[in-house]
Formats: sequence, structure tokens, C-alpha cells
Amino acid sequence: MKRTWWKESVVYQIYPRSFKDTSGNGVGDIPGIVDKLDYIKSLGVDVIWLCPVYESPNDDNGYDISDYRKISEDFGGQSAFDSLLEQTHQRGLKLVMDLVANHTSDEHFWFRESKKSRDNPYRDYYIWHEGKNGGPPNNWMSFFSGSAWEYDTATEQYYLHYFTKKQPDLNWENPEVRREIFDVIEFWFKKGVDGFRMDVISLISKPETFQDTSYVKFQDTIVNQYANGPKIHDYLHEMNSEVLSKYDIMTVGEGPGINLKNAPLYVDEKRGELHMVFHFDHMYIDCGEGGKYDPQPFGLPKFKKVFSDWDNALKNKGWGSIFLGNHDFSRMLSRFGNDGKYHEVSAKLLATLLLTLRGTVYLYQGDEIGMTNVAYPGIAYYNDVETLNAWKEKEEKGNDMQGFLKVVHAQSRDNARSPMQWDSSKNAGFSTGDPWLAVNPNHGSINVAEQEKKENSILNYYREMITFRKENPVLVYGDYECMQEEHPQLFVYRRWDSESEFLILHNMGDGPEEFITDLREEQFELRKTNLLENLKRPFHLGPWQTKILKKSSS
Repeated sequence: MKRTWWKESVVYQIYPRSFKDTSGNGVGDIPGIVDKLDYIKSLGVDVIWLCPVYESPNDDNGYDISDYRKISEDFGGQSAFDSLLEQTHQRGLKLVMDLVANHTSDEHFWFRESKKSRDNPYRDYYIWHEGKNGGPPNNWMSFFSGSAWEYDTATEQYYLHYFTKKQPDLNWENPEVRREIFDVIEFWFKKGVDGFRMDVISLISKPETFQDTSYVKFQDTIVNQYANGPKIHDYLHEMNSEVLSKYDIMTVGEGPGINLKNAPLYVDEKRGELHMVFHFDHMYIDCGEGGKYDPQPFGLPKFKKVFSDWDNALKNKGWGSIFLGNHDFSRMLSRFGNDGKYHEVSAKLLATLLLTLRGTVYLYQGDEIGMTNVAYPGIAYYNDVETLNAWKEKEEKGNDMQGFLKVVHAQSRDNARSPMQWDSSKNAGFSTGDPWLAVNPNHGSINVAEQEKKENSILNYYREMITFRKENPVLVYGDYECMQEEHPQLFVYRRWDSESEFLILHNMGDGPEEFITDLREEQFELRKTNLLENLKRPFHLGPWQTKILKKSSS
């Protein structure tokens, strides 16, 4: 397998609005990130991925861009960004930005022009259609509730928006649009940016016909109609040959609707498209018919199967991304760990899981200290457009709203967006002003300052695990095999290459568990654990205990 820096990297994702505010206006900013670069470097990570910091009206917190070449003054403007880029590079770190190329803001110059008339030169930059039977062109729904079409009274046509109505979708069929986007990518590469995470890139090629969807489950509509359109690979290959291949950068495409069958088409090195994609099989694992706000229970075997299937799909053709949380999902500890009695030990288990799988590892800010979901007392405390739209929809249908608030507590994107918890002071050291989103009340006990002081804290465990991964390239590149796939509580796998072999055991349950196997315990030496119990019995695990065992060469 070809070795590259981006395969070996650990990426740290920053949601700038919630990271660190230096101006006192309650919104995180770029100088705040500069202020914390030494902290980020101390984690042992290699790459910072920055969520959007471009000019934007912030209908969807920056994923609605009104100027691709301008850094928003809300975050400190261009000079602050230039300083961040320079100081990141000085520390030997790389900086990856977000590229949002499926849609723009409706306040972008192109869309303002596009709306003016049907024969405007920019009309064809977006997707305009006649209505049908006095309504929208079809029954497509937006990712954020309601119709995916918005009527424009001035030109008497509908425009398509997969997300909010302030995020009109670009028309990638138009070569001018593609050229504009490629020019934007080139603009940032020339400034020295080290790559892009490409927002919903699997959606840029639209279906040839705009037929109604017949699928009940929205997820099925995404997979079968919105994603992986007929020209997606033509567009990505063109992007690669025109711009990406000319720079030593990394690319990762966010891929709603990308599945085991088509993922290799995006990331096979021979095809020249993207380096990696984010798939969501484990992130949508609890989605019922009604999507993420209709959560269903799931068992560990299903969770394990996702990782095994994806490792298998990509092991000979391309490269994977390993993540358990980001700005669009609940906190990984609250979802996949135990954020109560076993808070610390399960946070460390999840760190071990992330850092012992094959693929590039992505960590989300705050996960390294075990930040948890925040249960705000009422809907007025929430900011996320997806959450607020879902609430409105349920309210109109007469649902039990107290019951739905509990679902919001578990599923809202704001769980991941509550401010970073730096210390135990009033606003968790995030801001001297009123934060744009309320701080999690548990910041008194869960914060960076507290964990810096404690030798065996979650934070220091992350540092140790990142170092351990780097010292053992077998954990990056080696083969993977899941053992006892049907076990309801243990997630056990081997990682090996021609030089070494590890057996990694995770007990993802609240009770003790034993790994029963033909393997002999005396063949293995304990190299890492998150719990100082059962040290002499390698295959015995306490609740939420994880063990990395190295097979002796004899």
C-alpha cells in the first residue's frame, strides 16, 4: 500500500463559532484558534480541519456561503486567517478548509443575478423549473424538512434547494459553474491551504429527470435519487485533473448516500477523484423511517459490521475515514459510550477504538476531554436550523412536544456545537461575553484545565493513544479482522502486518465480560488499557474496559 502523509494523519476538526472567542461577542473566532494552536499541537494531531469561515448570512451557520474568497469579519477577516495559516504551518501542522460546492447562499452574487430574469447570464448557475399542478415540480423534501423547492414570484419558477431555502443548489451541468468552483479551489491552494473537506459532494450531480420519489424513508430517497448522480464521477475526475492533482493536498468528501458498492469509485487511486469519503452507515445506524428524529435502538453487532464491511470494501481500492462524531451529530460519548457512571472509562475506550482502526482518523473538538450532549431546558435555547424545523413540523402535527424534547436532547446537532469547555469559570473559558449557544452546565467538572492537571485524564489518554498509533504503523496500514462479530458486548479485532500483530479488545457494556477463544493468553502482552484492573488476565475485561495486546513473536 502506498504510504502518504494524509493516510497517517490524525485530523482535529474545529467548529470555529464554538471553539474560542477573543472579542467578547460570544462567537468563537480565528484569533481564538491561533491562541490555542499550542494546545492543538500538544495533542499530537497533524491536520486542523476548519468548518466554514467564509462570508455568510449564517442561515446554516456558514454552510450558506455568500463569498467563497472572503473570510467573514465575524471570525476576524482575512488578516486573521493569514495569521492562522502561517502559524499553523510554523508548528508543522496542516490546515484543511471546508468547500461547500453543492449550493451557495441566496445572498451570493450569482444567485442575486440568477433571480433577476429568466434570460440573465447567471440564470443557469442554479436549477430552475416550472411548477406542476399549481405546486412544486415534484414531491422532493429538503434535508431540513419541507419541500426542496422554493417559488420565486418575480420569474414564476421554482428553484431547487436540498437544504434551507436560503441555500439554492448549483447547476453543475453548467461548465461555467464548474470552472468557478475550480477557480475557488485554486485560489485557496495558492494561499497555502492543505486540502478540502467537501460538503455533501455526493449530491452535486442531479438526476436526469426530476421524478417524484416513491420512497417512504428519506434516507432511501437520498441514496437512490439525490446522491451519486449520473455525472458525479465525471465532475470529480475533472476537478482532480484540473486542480487537485497539481498540489500536494488532501481531500475528503462528505458522502450522504455513498454506500459500500459505489464508495471505491470515489476513492480508488487509479481513478483520480478523491482521497477519502465520509460515509454515514454508523452515524445513521439509529435512524427510523422518520430519519434522525425518529431514533431506533440498535445492537453492537450491527455497529461492528459497519466497520468491518467498510474496511473490506476499501482495503484494496482506496482509503477510509474513521470518525464517531462531528458538528452534524450528537456527542460520540453520549451516543456510543456511557456518559454517566462510566464517563471517563468509556471515553477512553472510544479513543482507543478510533485510533486502532485502518483509515485516517478524525477527532472532533471536545471529544478529547469527553464532552457530552447538552440537554437544554427548552426549544428556545436551541439554534440549529435542522432542529428548529423538525420541532416546528412536529408541533404542526400535534405531537407530544415534551416527549419530542427528549429526542432533541439526544439527536440535535447543537449537542456538538455547545462551546468548548476550557475551564470551570462562568462561560467555560470560551468567552467573556454571552455565548451564542449556552455552555453545557457540566463544564465545571469536564474541562481542559482540570484534565491538564490529572495524569490519567481522558485528555492525556488521547495524547498517549495518538503517540501509540504513530509508533505502530501497523495500526494505520495493517490488515484488519473482526472476531466474534455476533457478540453483543465485545468488539474484538486483529491488526497485523508482516512485522507485528495486535489483538484489540473493547467491552462496550456496563458489566464485566470475558473473551472466550482458542488463542492462548500467554501469547499476548498488554500494551495499553484504560482501566487498571484485570491486568494479569488479558482476555478478561471490566465494564467499558479496552485492551491493546501485542502478540509475542516467539
